[in-house]
Amino acid sequence: MAKATGVEAIDRFQLILEIFARRASTYEANLQIQLAKLRYELSRAKERVRLARMEEQPGFMGLGKYEVDPYYETVRRRISSIHDKLRKKQEKRRLHRIRRVELGFSSISLAGYTNAGKSSLFNMLAEEMVPVDSSLFTTLSTTTRAVRLSKRDVLLTDTVGFIDRLPLKLIQAFRSTLEETIFSDLILLVVDVSESDEDIERKLSSCLDTIQKIGATRIPIVTALNKIDLLREDEIQSKAEVLRNAAPNPVPISALHGTNIDLLKQEMVGHLEGYIQASFSLPITDETMSLVSWLFGRADVHDVKYEGDSMKVVFESVPWFADKVRGRIEQLGGTFNSSG
Repeated sequence: MAKATGVEAIDRFQLILEIFARRASTYEANLQIQLAKLRYELSRAKERVRLARMEEQPGFMGLGKYEVDPYYETVRRRISSIHDKLRKKQEKRRLHRIRRVELGFSSISLAGYTNAGKSSLFNMLAEEMVPVDSSLFTTLSTTTRAVRLSKRDVLLTDTVGFIDRLPLKLIQAFRSTLEETIFSDLILLVVDVSESDEDIERKLSSCLDTIQKIGATRIPIVTALNKIDLLREDEIQSKAEVLRNAAPNPVPISALHGTNIDLLKQEMVGHLEGYIQASFSLPITDETMSLVSWLFGRADVHDVKYEGDSMKVVFESVPWFADKVRGRIEQLGGTFNSSG
């Protein structure tokens, strides 16, 4: 077909890759795209070699007419090199996650069909300005910012958008980016409800299927029914009814105008791990004062009382962080109490 028409014919996977390549703006996103392309090339190697021998295509990937085995080896070496580079990025991201846990932060991942308004909602919640437009796949790498939700700081991450039948090779290639979703405490799923009921249901199903494929089904989901500013009140009610049993914990919003954002925040907090109240008493020393200063930046401290040579502190946090504080208090010879 390409020879007859003079126009290169590409399949759906190649089209998605081409769009990804044009939208990629970070080193890691480009690496992931290169990896997907090489895996695709490897799966098509025998056919491309056959065509090269027939002189229909005078070479491929700029390598000339390679036999199958040498060609395989060349591609595999390039894949291995990219894997090594992505592993370094993955390890860096893992260390960042460990550091966030040590600091006491919960994490929320934004997910959704491409062009559903994820980045607009990210900007609204984080008071940021990540790129937003109507093109597909504006976000191909992650952006993480601290967000204040009901007296607690959480980390919000904007991730790559989903599409129908997202090819497995792309899921694998972008796994280092998508793993931010896998390791989050809550998924904020964004759905464009300004579209037809059929499109909404299809895209929602595609998103939930992708979440299942990447192994994130255990994570609580809150669904932001976005773009209600484009609907009448009766249409909003109708859409909400259609999605009542399909969309997990739905909240109708407008990321553009900030409509119902406080309601969305309340719903998100309700599905994050619950806070517990704890208190401790310690002798007043430079070390304990440093500990209390550290705690103010990582938990909701309600009260600090000084009684002679000791102090009593009351605070709220997620249970695992309270346990971490307990360990520090016991090391310093203090007493610790907690209640659910």
